[in-house]
Amino acid sequence: MEYMDIIEKVRKEGKKIVFTNGCFDIIHAGHVDYLEKAKSLGDFLVVGLNSDDSVRRLKGKDRPVNPQEHRKKVLSALKPVDLVIIFDEDTPERLIKEIKPDVLVKGGDWKVENIVGADFVKSYGGKVLTIDFVYDTSTTKIISKIRSL
Repeated sequence: MEYMDIIEKVRKEGKKIVFTNGCFDIIHAGHVDYLEKAKSLGDFLVVGLNSDDSVRRLKGKDRPVNPQEHRKKVLSALKPVDLVIIFDEDTPERLIKEIKPDVLVKGGDWKVENIVGADFVKSYGGKVLTIDFVYDTSTTKIISKIRSL
């Protein structure tokens, strides 16, 4: 089943669709907390996952640590995540316009006005929210710690 068939089925069931995106290279407690909170904002959580090429353009030649299919497998197994869609662009704008989520969410390090797709989602009455980080961690910090050992 293509992802848009799944989205249309979920929408017909009257479920609220939440969308977020990221690289999710080395899954850590901060990711899990964030995804749990994102899921609580609706009924069906869609995660746009940056492809390997997209991650390299954003984070540098040494990233990602884990290939996209591995990252997708891990994300898909997390309880809050209902659907993972890999995208190759630098931003998820195309996906957001295709899916038309009820809620668009990013981490608290983003200002709502800087979130890609925010104006589009607001244009049809959708909500754009940020979630504060509880854990002071990141994939970059984990990689640095490993390298220092």
